[in-house]
Amino acid sequence: MARIRCDFFSSALGMGTSMTVLLPDPGAAGIGMPGAAVDGDPPVLYLLHGLTDDDTVWTRRTSVERYVAPLGLAVVMPQVQRSFYCDEAHGNRYWTFLSEELPEVCRSFFRLSDRREDTFVAGLSMGGYGAVKWALRHPDRFAAAASLSGALDVVHRRDHPTRPVDPAVWHTVWGDRPAPEHDDTVGLLERSGADLPALYVACGTEDFLHEDNLRFVDAARRRGLPLTVDFGPGDHEWGYWDARIQDVLAWLPLRRP
Repeated sequence: MARIRCDFFSSALGMGTSMTVLLPDPGAAGIGMPGAAVDGDPPVLYLLHGLTDDDTVWTRRTSVERYVAPLGLAVVMPQVQRSFYCDEAHGNRYWTFLSEELPEVCRSFFRLSDRREDTFVAGLSMGGYGAVKWALRHPDRFAAAASLSGALDVVHRRDHPTRPVDPAVWHTVWGDRPAPEHDDTVGLLERSGADLPALYVACGTEDFLHEDNLRFVDAARRRGLPLTVDFGPGDHEWGYWDARIQDVLAWLPLRRP
């Protein structure tokens, strides 16, 4: 794999930002690291970070580069600060950056497929929320979306009795109001049409966000929507996410080399 830390100017944000990108390298046949060739432009996974992290964290705390090497899959990991992948009430336009600008910038910099069947999104914690929200608001763009320990019910999380969203973060992102409809993943799911991407939800049973994931899954099942669910032992930590991202990559409907 080619690993690129890309610093660039974002028009949506009005400032410089960064992303980390993994690109398939068919010529790389190093010890224990096979390459993979894909006909045409490679498929792409947008892989989103959590609240306390940045665009480098997936490559520092998991072996995602090694996992994707034989798949011929490009991985784009953007930097969005603590924005919950939203256009912030008192901050910057990170939703616009993610959903509109980032794909265009990536395709202008790199050879990436723009076909729905080749485009996927996944994330952990805040990034799991971002991944599902992106897929539900733009279902025509993605073949599949996965959430690992996602904050999938921010409406209830605002006033949670033991683990609410940090009030300072909430104020920056949503001001002094509840999350609007377009940022409510449970509501988006309940109002969604039939032609959704394949959805994957994993969360450890010891995770403080497990109840949020249960509510999201219950909403999907009430609608009769197809959903792959993995609720097993695990907490909100990198050992769990390193294992689950491997499951996600095996589950993705990829064109296998």
